[in-house]
Amino acid sequence: MVESARSAGDRLVWQEARIEALESLSPRIIRVVLRPQAWHLPLAGQHLDVRLTAENGYQAQRSYSLLSPPERDGVYELAIERLADGEVSPWFHDAAQVGESIEVYGPVGGHFVWSATLDRPALLIGGGSGVVPLLSMAAHRAHLHTAAPMVLQVAARTMADVLLWPELQQWEAKANGFRSQLALSRDTATQRTQDHIGRLHHGDLATALQGLGDDSSQAVLVYVCGMNAFVESVVAMLRELRIPDGAIRTERYGG
Repeated sequence: MVESARSAGDRLVWQEARIEALESLSPRIIRVVLRPQAWHLPLAGQHLDVRLTAENGYQAQRSYSLLSPPERDGVYELAIERLADGEVSPWFHDAAQVGESIEVYGPVGGHFVWSATLDRPALLIGGGSGVVPLLSMAAHRAHLHTAAPMVLQVAARTMADVLLWPELQQWEAKANGFRSQLALSRDTATQRTQDHIGRLHHGDLATALQGLGDDSSQAVLVYVCGMNAFVESVVAMLRELRIPDGAIRTERYGG
């Protein structure tokens, strides 16, 4: 894994990035693979700012969490959800073409990141597209072959909305301390015993903590990402489970 020869400080400038691939991941989310002029080694959980410029000079920019782990040399992968009232996401879904160039800034972010050097059990909780940075963390863990236990709790509408489902199954099949749980609010059936139909609830988090070890409520690091209301609800449940506020890291979006 080789970072660009430019200094780490140079990542905090706008630069061109070429669209290398566009791929549907779910009914509402596409994977966008970008190759920047200068690639900088990211941290799992960081985000990238994207800027589009129209022919009349009007600019629109948004921040998107990295889907790809640090091990994805030379490119950044984003998972972009279509927002009906968005200025940037509809362009990626409806107009973007492989070979086009856009501007990117980063990767940035230092609080909502995971590294095996933390050497603590990790509980990752994502609602909707909020699972994206958590998938980067889980993929990073899989590459490192670390034994630090990790549980990924996904809250989605249906199985079709669960991102990287084949990868989740592969990581769990290694039986090396990674586990996933699904809460599917609008589906009719589940494929596994650890998943259920309905919204994420207190029992899901209690089960996840049990899977991380008997003392996990004091040792665990928790990452929560999703819309504001989702994050607030999850944090309230975590407090009921006696998770210290200092162990909870959140990233939120929307109203």
